[in-house]
Amino acid sequence: MSAQKLIRELRLTLDDAGLRGSFLVRDLRSGDELGIEPDLEFPVASLVKIPLAVATLERIRKGELDGAARVLVQPGEITTPGPTGLSKFRHPAEIAVDDLLYLSMAVSDNTAADALFGLTPPAEVSAILLGLGLRGITMRHTMRELVETPVERLDPADSHLAHFLAIEAGTAGRGHRVPQLDVTRANSGTARAFLDLLQALWTPSPIDAGVAERVRTLMGDNVLRHRLAPDFSSDASRWSSKTGTLLNLRHEVGVVEHADGQTFGVAVLTESRVPAISQPGAEALMAQVARTLRDQLRHGNAR
Repeated sequence: MSAQKLIRELRLTLDDAGLRGSFLVRDLRSGDELGIEPDLEFPVASLVKIPLAVATLERIRKGELDGAARVLVQPGEITTPGPTGLSKFRHPAEIAVDDLLYLSMAVSDNTAADALFGLTPPAEVSAILLGLGLRGITMRHTMRELVETPVERLDPADSHLAHFLAIEAGTAGRGHRVPQLDVTRANSGTARAFLDLLQALWTPSPIDAGVAERVRTLMGDNVLRHRLAPDFSSDASRWSSKTGTLLNLRHEVGVVEHADGQTFGVAVLTESRVPAISQPGAEALMAQVARTLRDQLRHGNAR
């Protein structure tokens, strides 16, 4: 099957499932790539923790921050389902900067990420990315601002109403009545921009080699493996990634390294038209589409 025909069929499959997605898969050695709307801008939720890690480690490398320095972190005190780590803590804790990086990346701890944003604000993270030649990812706010959505103000039994608002209140220009879903006000980016970041982390680039290696390790330690990991992890491959989730948005970006030396970057950003919190079918379909695009590239059929 030609790449063009395959993409048409995958678009229809996604639409039938109530999903719109931005997908891009790239062979990190050859640069060959295949995607579906890879330049469509999305609010990126927890994906911002990757550039945050890059910026923090770059400042540690330059001596501007001390990775061993302890930061007093106030408890997250979040009671809604979903958040992990310090976000669920009820008492203050002292955590080293290096350990905040682990919590932010491996368990997607928003409170840990905000402690790091306290050291390197979003605007400074953006400036560091630009200084490294990386464009297309815009940082505007912290994680606390990200999660203050209508779902936090509703009873759990009514949370589907927040998802209904997320689906219905958007505009054709990617604006939205919910600020965290408006690409002009939220942290935003594209599948291509995140894949360019992954390429810079996995191949020689202006990012310092030690910084890149540490970020790769943090992404390899990711414990959230319910989305794309089932289709990319095996005894003969290594999957390193970061997820992002907010209301009807489900994202994941990562790199699969095969035992034969082939390495592929994968970026998937999606939004659902189904007003439900739990959508295992959507998670599985995201992985299926990404895996199909990777297979097409891997077997040399993309054209």
